[in-house]
Amino acid sequence: QVQFVESGGASVQPGGSLRLSCVASGFTLDYHAIGWFRQAPGKEREGISCISSGDDYTYYADSVKGRFTITRGSAKNIVYLQMNSAEPEDTAVYYCARAPFYYCSGDDFHEYEYFGQGTQVTVSS
Repeated sequence: QVQFVESGGASVQPGGSLRLSCVASGFTLDYHAIGWFRQAPGKEREGISCISSGDDYTYYADSVKGRFTITRGSAKNIVYLQMNSAEPEDTAVYYCARAPFYYCSGDDFHEYEYFGQGTQVTVSS
């Protein structure tokens, strides 16, 4: 079955960096856009980045633009989220999921499905 496993979350100081990993199984990533989401305490889950299946388009929410980078790994079933210049506001549980189509459609994340269990990121001094 379709499954995502996120990892790489940790506690980091403001200004620090982390790389989150999203490992997929049960389907072929080549035909789906992949998105990263986060949910901070007391807030709704929000989509923050996505990448199209051909890697020709990526999207970033304003809150992470210029600091986060989404990429696909050399292994066909993994997507990364590189987090740089971390801020306390980045504290959240981070999830990945897939779109039912191959393209990343910007800030429209409502059709994404098969969320993993998430990985905790805490940014604090």
